[in-house]
Amino acid sequence: MRKALRWLLALTVLIGTLSTAGAATAAGPESGTADIKERLLSIPGMSLIEEKPYTGYRFFVLNYTQPVDHRRPSKGTFQQRITVLHKDTARPTVFYTGGYSVSTTPRRAEPTQIVDGNQVSMEYRFFTPSRPEPADWSKLDIWQAASDQHRIFTALKKVYSKNWISTGGSKGGMTATYYERFYPKDMDGVVAYVAPNDVVNKEDSAYDRFFLNVGTKECRDRLNGVQREALVRREPLEKKYAAYAAYAAENGYTFNTVGSLDRAFEAVVLDYVWGFWQYSTVADCADIPADAKNATDDEIWNSVDTISGFSFYTDQGLSPYTPYYYQAGTQLGAPTIHFPHIEKKYVRYGYQPPRNFVPRSIDMKFQPNAMRDVDSWVRDNARHMLFVYGQNDPWGAEPFRLGKGARDAYVFTAPGMNHGANVAGLVDKEKALATARILDWADVTPTAVQANPAAAKPLAKFDAKLDKRDVERQRALRP
Repeated sequence: MRKALRWLLALTVLIGTLSTAGAATAAGPESGTADIKERLLSIPGMSLIEEKPYTGYRFFVLNYTQPVDHRRPSKGTFQQRITVLHKDTARPTVFYTGGYSVSTTPRRAEPTQIVDGNQVSMEYRFFTPSRPEPADWSKLDIWQAASDQHRIFTALKKVYSKNWISTGGSKGGMTATYYERFYPKDMDGVVAYVAPNDVVNKEDSAYDRFFLNVGTKECRDRLNGVQREALVRREPLEKKYAAYAAYAAENGYTFNTVGSLDRAFEAVVLDYVWGFWQYSTVADCADIPADAKNATDDEIWNSVDTISGFSFYTDQGLSPYTPYYYQAGTQLGAPTIHFPHIEKKYVRYGYQPPRNFVPRSIDMKFQPNAMRDVDSWVRDNARHMLFVYGQNDPWGAEPFRLGKGARDAYVFTAPGMNHGANVAGLVDKEKALATARILDWADVTPTAVQANPAAAKPLAKFDAKLDKRDVERQRALRP
């Protein structure tokens, strides 16, 4: 699955209100216990990379020894990075994963603010430096990753004995869902943000329907016009691309994985409309050239580069995301969309499959039953699960859905929001319900909220640094 924009909006929170029943407390050694660092490092296989100070918390970057293959743990190990944002062992803990590399800067996911708790964050296996050496790529699958989480939870539950909630956004939301499917007894609740659910990989018409109706006609026309014009002007823009690649920092950009500059150019351009809606709003259409046919080459280039990023389909841009594309091409699936506003003569390759973005030295075979199994399990067995989507987010075109077997589980959509949708962006009634359920799952519901769930609000006060949205350059079209 692919994604658009050169930056990643990590799912955090909008302004919350401090509850008197759950007032924040300063972190420190709890009475009657050893220092938290000693307790963490006493766990077999746990080692300290660094500790960073943060007011009211202690923040640790750690390595944890994991088996490469959980089915055959004697066949080698690797070091997996995790972080612990420690508040108090008397508080609940949120288990966060973004599904990619882990941030080593203290950050707080929305559920962590809601429950005023601790947060454990995991780097997904095979994202460097959490990659076995040598890398046996057949051991990169959703069950092995869920088993990583299970081992971390089992080890840390001895320290953090209160309730646990798993969460994540986009691929992280998928990760939290898969973890629940394989280890449903670990967590007390799950909050999965903007998690795609590509059940039948070859059937992607939902995405085409989405792009026919998203936003306003004026905005769609502007975006479609720029995308088409970039392909019409392929020759002069590819000359610009070649110069851009040749004069890139260090040794320049290369295109061995995708195959050619021409393939990379078209991939960037075809990401453009998806990328806009994933991270922008209708208001941002004012920045899109209104008359693409009469725009300059630089105006077309700059618009596409700002939204899609011409550096991404280079070898240097793709390399950090090889584990993602491997999973997309073996289990997760990837969307294929069509471009009715562009004449066929201008589209040479169409939406390229994940196989084109992984070095050919790595074997890949798609497993069509993996997502069907998860989808079926969620429909029939979801318990204490919340899925949050954004109305204008392309990834929400194929969401998780609940069946008759689900209990205390919800799917909500934030109006007008994109891939950064969260609980704070829901309509008031759903926001209060979602917040109340999260508090209940964490077993920290204030008395006032027990009496009136509509009064539910985050227990911890908003922190401008801790709850900051991370901005990270990245490739287009990945969840």
